Amino acid sequence: MNNCAIKVAGLGKTYRRVARRQPYRTLRDSLANAASWPLRRFGRGTDSNASDLFHALNDISFEVNWGEVVGIIGRNGAGKSTLLKILSRITEPSAGAADIYGRVGGLLEVGSGFHGELSGRENIYLQGAILGMRRREIHRKFDEIVAFAEVADFIDTPVKHYSSGMYLRLAFAVAAHMESDILLVDEILAVGDAAFQKKCLGKMTDVAERGRTVLFVSHNLGVLSNLCSRAILLSHGQKIADGPSHEVIKRYLQEGLDQSGERVWDTPATAPGSDIARLHSVRIISNGQTTAEVAIDQPVQIEITFWNLRPGSQLSTSIHLLDKLGVEVLASANFPSASLAPDPWFGKPFPAGLFKAVCTLPANFLNDGLYSLNVLVLNRVRVQEVFARDVIRFNVHDTGAMRVEFGGRWIGVIRPRLAWHTIHEDEQHRSSVQSLAATKV
Repeated sequence: MNNCAIKVAGLGKTYRRVARRQPYRTLRDSLANAASWPLRRFGRGTDSNASDLFHALNDISFEVNWGEVVGIIGRNGAGKSTLLKILSRITEPSAGAADIYGRVGGLLEVGSGFHGELSGRENIYLQGAILGMRRREIHRKFDEIVAFAEVADFIDTPVKHYSSGMYLRLAFAVAAHMESDILLVDEILAVGDAAFQKKCLGKMTDVAERGRTVLFVSHNLGVLSNLCSRAILLSHGQKIADGPSHEVIKRYLQEGLDQSGERVWDTPATAPGSDIARLHSVRIISNGQTTAEVAIDQPVQIEITFWNLRPGSQLSTSIHLLDKLGVEVLASANFPSASLAPDPWFGKPFPAGLFKAVCTLPANFLNDGLYSLNVLVLNRVRVQEVFARDVIRFNVHDTGAMRVEFGGRWIGVIRPRLAWHTIHEDEQHRSSVQSLAATKV
């Protein structure tokens, strides 16, 4: 028996960057155009310009077996959503083939089939029909869908009066309860608040555990790693890697690693910021060197240089450190309440010019792994801020000292050396312990 659920071979999708406006044509022009079509089809007489074409997907090939849960990752514009639209038969490929063996359900553009004038009840049946569900199937699942979406009190209200959260919850609930063999999911965790996102994830986990085939696109690498055993990495429309999810995620993150350990903007005009302040540079310094490769037993200095453009501003500097899955490990600032020693410039008016703020992370603090840095410069007078996301990334390497004791990778995001002290308690308990040991023997 064939175990293949999805087979993609040489798949390509090409778009024209700028759509050309067609001039008015007479009947004679149309007949001449039809007569020349066979020639233009084989590359003669064509007026197409290769520079106008954009390859959203280029020669993508892979197979997904029944019961597999596969994650699709890549940066914005990599071709992830285009791939799912082709597999969902929303978009036709320009080249290659995509074969699907089973009933397909898609959680792509959630809520795109809703009609604002219809009630929630009516839209459940409308959306279900668009997704390919039979009326009997929708009716059987109706109460479950409403309960999942948490809109029972407004089910007969036109959805144009729903909040955006209610609208998306209902749309997701309909699509998630479709009984399909293959489920295509595109960034569902952007739906609703944190509590509902947790419920969405639970539903996706339940779907995966039932043995259904799932193709899952998400920028939340932590969720993707937990949900998917396998991942495919796309970049500029091409497949770069395909394998165990943790290995593919590691490669994806390594591609964004700046090996120099610094990010520099030469002039304020090109730097992130505002009319108050702009960044000049961010550097990772370890053992006296600017580097993106840091030993775990060495302190790390994060050096932030910025221009103050407005004399009299009172500026504060802050960092947000995130791990490889985007989880915030820590936040720190030069506030008196957050700093070990007073910063001499805190609360003082800054003259115009270049300033440098340095934050030091102690040795044996971070666990080994990849980290990224967000930088915040705040004007405390006018409450304006400069926020630069994912400014720089760096790797922390384990020297092996603690790994030898533990026998594997140390657990956790941070790995500090903490104070431990063992003492021998009162000797009078020795007799009771000895008698208990004798009883057990």
